[in-house]
This record gives sequence, C-alpha cells and structure tokens, in this order.
Amino acid sequence: MKTTSLLEEVAVNLLRTAVTSLPQDVLEALRKAEKEETSDIARQQLRNILANVAAAERLSLPMCQDTGIPIFFVKGRCIPDLDEGIRRGVSRATSEVPLRPNVVHPLTRHNPGDNLGKGMPYVHFELADLEYTEITLMTKGAGSENMTALAMLTPSQGVKGIKAFVLETVLKAGGNPCPPTIVGLGIGGSADEALLLSKKAVLGRLDRENKDAELAKLESELREALNQTGIGPMGLGGRTTVLGVKIEQAHCHTASLPVAVTLQCWAARRASARIMKDGSVLYSREGFE
Repeated sequence: MKTTSLLEEVAVNLLRTAVTSLPQDVLEALRKAEKEETSDIARQQLRNILANVAAAERLSLPMCQDTGIPIFFVKGRCIPDLDEGIRRGVSRATSEVPLRPNVVHPLTRHNPGDNLGKGMPYVHFELADLEYTEITLMTKGAGSENMTALAMLTPSQGVKGIKAFVLETVLKAGGNPCPPTIVGLGIGGSADEALLLSKKAVLGRLDRENKDAELAKLESELREALNQTGIGPMGLGGRTTVLGVKIEQAHCHTASLPVAVTLQCWAARRASARIMKDGSVLYSREGFE
C-alpha cells in the first residue's frame, strides 16, 4: 500500500473510533461519577450520557452531533506525504463516518464541506528517534474549545495564582463545555507553548497519576476544588464538575508564568495508532504507554 493511502486509512480509522466510542479510562470515570453522585438530577444526566455512549458504540454512530475539529499529534520518524494522507483521510471520514463539516473560513464563514481548509486539519509533528510513527487524534467541539483561556501570570502569583485562574476559568465556563469536563493545564514555556501543553494534557489518561509528584499534588487539589463548585453534569448542579485535571509543564522565562487552560467535554474523544517501519499498524483507543 502506498504511504499516502496508508495514512488516509489510518486517519479514517482513528476518526471513526474516536467519535463513536470513548476510551476506557473516561468511561470508567463517568461510571464512577454516576455511582458517587448524590444529586438525582446529576445522576440522571450521567445515566443519559452513559446510555448515549453505549448506543453510539453499538450503532457505530457519532456520540455527539458536534464531531469537533480534527487535531492530530504526530511523534516519531517523518513519513512522506504525511499531511496529504491525513487530509485525504479527514475528507473521506467526513462523508463516510459521517462527521459534521465544522471547518469554515474565519471571516467569510464559507464551509468547504469536507473539514479541510488552511491550517485544517491541525497537525503537530514532533520528531523523535523511534521505531514507529505514533499518531494521536483529538476531536475538539466548539462548546469546550470556546472556553479555552490563557493568562500571563507574574512569578510572584505562583501556585496560588494558578489555582485562582483555573477556578475562575471553570466557573466562567459553567455548563458551556458540557461538563463533567477534563481540565488540561499547561504551565510554563511561552504563551503559545502553554496553550499547546494544555491541549496535550487533555490527552492524558485519567487512571494514570502524574509522574511529577508536585504536579500530581496540584492536579488532585484542583480536582477537589473544582468539584466543590456545584456546576455539576451539564451545568445542572451536582458534585461532578470535572472528571480529572491533567497538567503538562515546561520551563519558562524568569519573569514569566504562562498558564493555559483547555477544557474537554465529557465526550473526551481520542484514539491513537502506531505505524511501524514495515507498514503494519497498531491501534489503541486508550493511547499507548
């Protein structure tokens, strides 16, 4: 199979998997939340979400009418025609899965109808000396994407300032991002890097603790605080506002403390593939270790 055709097929499979099923860690977090909820309304919302997820996987149909925009994170060795293969896959998946054609020109709002356009799909490539090329897809709906926030804090604001900014962001978002959400936090780097880190953080598995003890502690403290806001599932009240908080960090300028927040809705859709040197492909809905 030609490289372009292989990449097209991988992109289609990733998109179909991501929009019609949830990773096991997200599914288990929703089930746990349903069992622990004390509000009848909140519990019913979570039951509705779980029933919707089950039906989507059974029928192989998108679990949400907003199938988002396709964001690809690629890591490993460079593959010829990578962008072209992924673009073909996105166009094909739009009609085959199907995906809602969400991509438009920012000013004219012209919709080409295939989720393609300048800069779309977004592909972030990280060159690495690996025996494979790993592609991870995230589909991001507008309800959560529109709640993204960036703050250039001063170093003196420290952890206290970070906590205040995250709390302010989630409170302002309310029910708009379709909670319970996953909160991705990017700390450090430059302004644009912090935003990218927050996107990567959302891809982190909920059943894995941060390897950095200090970040793990901050994740736990933020999750506890955010779940005390009372926003609850779909913004209708309850104890489950977030399913988890995940943090990625990078070193930054001595005079800066960039902090970015990405919220991902309960439909935390992601899927990964590894393309081996011999052309074989391994797939994972949960992501690879």
